[in-house]
Amino acid sequence: MAPPGTRNWEAPEKTEACALPAILPEDNTVPILTLSRLASLAFCLLALVSNAVIAAPPKKLVLMAGKPSHPPRMHEFNAGVQLLAGCLDNTPGLETTYLLNGWPDDDAVLRDADAIVFYMDGLTRHEIVQQGRSRLDLIDELADRVVGLGFMHFAVEVAPDQTGRELTKWIGGHYEAMFSCNPIWEPEFKSFPVHPITRGVHPFTIKDEWYFNMRFIDGLSGNSQAAVAGLTFTPILVATPSDDVRDGPYVHPKGPYPHIVEQSGRPEAMMWAVERPSGGRGFGFTGGHFHDNWGNDDFRKVVLNACLWAAEVEVPAEGVASTLSPTALDANLDPKKKR
Repeated sequence: MAPPGTRNWEAPEKTEACALPAILPEDNTVPILTLSRLASLAFCLLALVSNAVIAAPPKKLVLMAGKPSHPPRMHEFNAGVQLLAGCLDNTPGLETTYLLNGWPDDDAVLRDADAIVFYMDGLTRHEIVQQGRSRLDLIDELADRVVGLGFMHFAVEVAPDQTGRELTKWIGGHYEAMFSCNPIWEPEFKSFPVHPITRGVHPFTIKDEWYFNMRFIDGLSGNSQAAVAGLTFTPILVATPSDDVRDGPYVHPKGPYPHIVEQSGRPEAMMWAVERPSGGRGFGFTGGHFHDNWGNDDFRKVVLNACLWAAEVEVPAEGVASTLSPTALDANLDPKKKR
């Protein structure tokens, strides 16, 4: 989807018509303003105001989808970013671009972004770890330039010794194999913090591969707001796994892990947001395994809100309003063989 067209506004050239009319005669008597003089004065004032006020350019959001993986209606990254982009069409102050099937041939589209959201496979298939360190270094440079960054579902999982430091810096944490776990379960999100990302979001419950026990900065549990080394951390979606969920099985490896079982009763964060010390925002979202979950209004809204927030676009008081057509969830699916 090409970015919406823009039109550059050029101020009119200054002409004699914009010279303010002399309204006081030489003898300093107070004149009666004629209609023509009033009209000329009004025109000139309008021109001066127009020259002074230039609308700010829209913020640029880039949604990057990874290459196809998993069975049909799972990890539908290409269809997912197109669905989200469609929901963000016509958002005031925002220009949304989506990228399909991984990293773009020309990364110029990323260099002038205000926020980039990654929805893709992780670990060795993660798009940011291909091509040596060149992509990592580019995203790190953009983060230092206060570009907002979001990572969704498998994209939050990286090898700690390869990319763990970067994700911790950018979004406050990441999924770590054998430390975090990935069961398919149905958490109940009953309450939310006061935050732009939660605007208009109502309590909901939905079955997904919700990762939890993330490796958060400074060993945070992630279930309460915190400030660490200038980074502010806010959990957005928090729920308490049952003992049955903690006991497994997990998707891979099956588990259970003793340290997960031992935390019985502890609330866990499955979406969080950070504001980085040097500026810039980030978020992680561990849902998004099942494509059909985008049909849930609150599941969809919390992610749409996060996209706006990461790009530093004001989130509406009731959140991003969006509706899906009856065929929206079947659109743009990748051709996949059933397993």
